[in-house]
Amino acid sequence: MPDLHFQIESAETVPFAAVPMLAFRLRVTNSLILQAIHSIGLHAQIQIETPKRRYSGAEQERLQDLFGEPERWGQTLRPMLWTHADVTVPAFEDNVAVELRVPCSFDFNLAATKYFHGLSDGDIPLIFLFSGSCFYAGVRGGLEVAPIPWSKECRFRLPVRLWRETMDQYYPNSAWLQIRRDVFDRLSQYKTQAGIATWEEALESLLDPVNA
Repeated sequence: MPDLHFQIESAETVPFAAVPMLAFRLRVTNSLILQAIHSIGLHAQIQIETPKRRYSGAEQERLQDLFGEPERWGQTLRPMLWTHADVTVPAFEDNVAVELRVPCSFDFNLAATKYFHGLSDGDIPLIFLFSGSCFYAGVRGGLEVAPIPWSKECRFRLPVRLWRETMDQYYPNSAWLQIRRDVFDRLSQYKTQAGIATWEEALESLLDPVNA
């Protein structure tokens, strides 16, 4: 049975995808030398290890919606699920590098998006938990299949700068906010009745009295 090891070597923005996307360069190595791997159907669950970095005062303020007051972070700061991704690893014997593409949502109803946006700089500590099926050449040359256990994992520190650059490339100077349709209808009616030209101006007119 193959003894597989995984390592994320780098990450970069996918420039022209349908949605914002990061490409992680994933190195897959088989410790059993000269054993032919035909293919791997690989699944990755990606979690954010939130306790494994420091937070500035400004970041703590922006992240209160997720974790509460900083005094409680010892109890509330826990790893959170970011997303899932899949990739088919081609045939190899020793090792191979593949591109694991991960869509990045900019929906601020999602905890991961709130977390990423709340960070000023530094790195985002990620852990990749792998599963799937490995198809390989058995001792008699026949095709065999073995599951990849959840114990197979690797870590990577994603620069906050890279996530921000990705969002800026796909949504320059903008953000997405999903609201209920009845709330949108009320906002649309207010915009029309007040003779306001844009959605930004409508929201600003409602926020100005609050900030006054």
